Amino acid sequence: MTRSRRVVMMFVLAAVACAGIPVAAQSGDDTFTARLEWVPTTVRDRPNVTGRGSATARLSGATLSVTGSFEGLAAPATVVRLHEGVAIGARGPAIGDLTITKAASGTISGSVTLTAAQAEHLREGKLYVQVHCEKGVEEDGSTLWGWLLR
Repeated sequence: MTRSRRVVMMFVLAAVACAGIPVAAQSGDDTFTARLEWVPTTVRDRPNVTGRGSATARLSGATLSVTGSFEGLAAPATVVRLHEGVAIGARGPAIGDLTITKAASGTISGSVTLTAAQAEHLREGKLYVQVHCEKGVEEDGSTLWGWLLR
């Protein structure tokens, strides 16, 4: 085999070996998605808890960047927060504020710096996005929520 053929073969073998490595693994980024749906509610609050949405979050180092959209709220949105629950489906305290369009439909964006423990909880499915509006569950106006999962 000639020298030029050996060089070409080395490049081909290197390309084949690298082809199976996912891009996310190379960049160190983790991506999570959430389907935003109604928060648990009582019969009395049910008419005010409407809408739906979605969010995507990317963890790069300690920074979690969130983008998303929502539609069909019963009233204009007021705030959106990142929360940390004790398990998937179990509510917990807010750990960061995000930016939201102050309307019945719009977008979500922002980033939160996570501690190492919060980043681990994200990977375990314990972080969620919660949208609040002028109407919604009486105690805090919460309307939509969704867990960030892979």
